[in-house]
Amino acid sequence: MALDITEILFPMRAAVAAAGERIRDDFANPADVRHKGRIDLVTATDLAVEALLKEQLADILPEATFLAEETASVADMSGLTWIIDPVDGTTNFAHGFPFVCTSVALYDGPTALAGCVYAPILGQFFWAGRGLGAYCHDERIHVSGTAEPIAALVATGFPYAIRENLDEITADLRTMLAETQGIRRPGSAALDLAYVACGRVDAFYEMALNPWDVAAGALLVTEAGGTISSYRPSRPYALGDFRILASNTRLHDAMLTLLGE
Repeated sequence: MALDITEILFPMRAAVAAAGERIRDDFANPADVRHKGRIDLVTATDLAVEALLKEQLADILPEATFLAEETASVADMSGLTWIIDPVDGTTNFAHGFPFVCTSVALYDGPTALAGCVYAPILGQFFWAGRGLGAYCHDERIHVSGTAEPIAALVATGFPYAIRENLDEITADLRTMLAETQGIRRPGSAALDLAYVACGRVDAFYEMALNPWDVAAGALLVTEAGGTISSYRPSRPYALGDFRILASNTRLHDAMLTLLGE
């Protein structure tokens, strides 16, 4: 029996809203900030929010498995899977920088069904359902109409493995700084994608992201009329690809050219 996405979205949004309240409560005083990599942080809030989401989402779809950042437990997404980033922008969170969000998506195999990105400190809740459009709170959102790179505001991010990829990162950044209206790096890929979806930025590119970083945001972009692909090489994007480019569609070919396709 096919899922009714509209029935899933209501309790899903409630679970993500509850997670956001925990982030809001902890924001002024993040606890137990630890390193899980050279510059990759985890906090008590990451772990608590992930546990809360897994408990509430399991009640919605007991048959679904989980792919979650702090307790990743499945590699084969052959069926229904909740993909969770409890605190996207943990470094921002640990420093009191407000670009922090929770990202949750529901996939059926490789197909995105629903996604939510909630930035509680900024008071911005984005959500989308497959075939239902994309929204900020209850207002329908759409990508921008910008057609030329020189008029485009572009977001990007830098991977934790920045030393290993520094030459490529700086070469791309040099090109984008010269050929676009400006570059922004808020530090949360899920929020960057949400901002492409609502037209606040015109394009976003990054490398070395995990499925939980982009699963919800990618659906937001496509449901808002945008385009997602890999670059170098250019091909349809699949979760786990090393590079991602999201745009308002009108800019996509030009952005691929700038990125060396």
